[in-house]
Amino acid sequence: MLAPFLIMLREGLEAALIVGIIASYLHQTGRAAWMPAIWAGVFFAAASALFAGAAIQLLAADFPQKAQELFEAVIGLLAVIILTMMVFWMRKAARSIKSELHGQIETAFAGAASGWALTGMAFLAVAREGLESVFFLLAIFQQSPGAAAPLGALLGMLASVAIGFAIFKGGLRLDLRRFFRWTGIFILFVAAGILAGALRNLHEAGVWNGLQAVVWDTSQALPVSSVLGTILSGLVGYLDAPTVGELAAYVLFLAVSLFVFLRPLNATSTEPRAPSGVPKDA
Repeated sequence: MLAPFLIMLREGLEAALIVGIIASYLHQTGRAAWMPAIWAGVFFAAASALFAGAAIQLLAADFPQKAQELFEAVIGLLAVIILTMMVFWMRKAARSIKSELHGQIETAFAGAASGWALTGMAFLAVAREGLESVFFLLAIFQQSPGAAAPLGALLGMLASVAIGFAIFKGGLRLDLRRFFRWTGIFILFVAAGILAGALRNLHEAGVWNGLQAVVWDTSQALPVSSVLGTILSGLVGYLDAPTVGELAAYVLFLAVSLFVFLRPLNATSTEPRAPSGVPKDA
């Protein structure tokens, strides 16, 4: 439950910050009357993400067992790629996202279809986060059946909306730089666990049969189905009987991704400084 909660909190807060920057700029420049165009974009993006998730689930519902395992492996691998790209994109783009959005707004008003352009901006911002969430949640739900994961995701989304609204209204100050940094590290651990799980799905689908020796077996002392095992599985991708291949994929992914993520950005970079209120070096 904790993993879906924190991921959806971060995903939702990213979308909320982008929409908040757009909304704040419209109010500051006397264009608040255009806010319905923003909300229309948010609504259509959320609906598109839900439709995409439902369509993928329906598509896979009648797959035979091996095809189902292969499908879950593909979804898991896509989730790892998308989550990793999301973490590194926010780390880099946060430095200039506010000024870029302001520039896009001015460009939208310079054109003949300002309303459609604003709707498109909000749609693309929220749809990107929504589709990322769809693949992540599909991967998590496949590895953690039950009501806890969907409930955690819903609570995370509601919390992100509340925090985003509070930041927009100025009633809450959050150290966004630290928030995105620590949640980024957490997401990389989650992604490593999904990668190991995807490798297991590939084996069960008959696609990957190498490195299948079991490294350890704690299924009796701490099964992954237990309360603590489920928590550890969601937090760090714990497996009670990992194979050599799964453990190697987990460790190698974490070693490379954490090294790159924690490495300081080039201080002499020509990237603009982080605007006020936007996380620097997320």
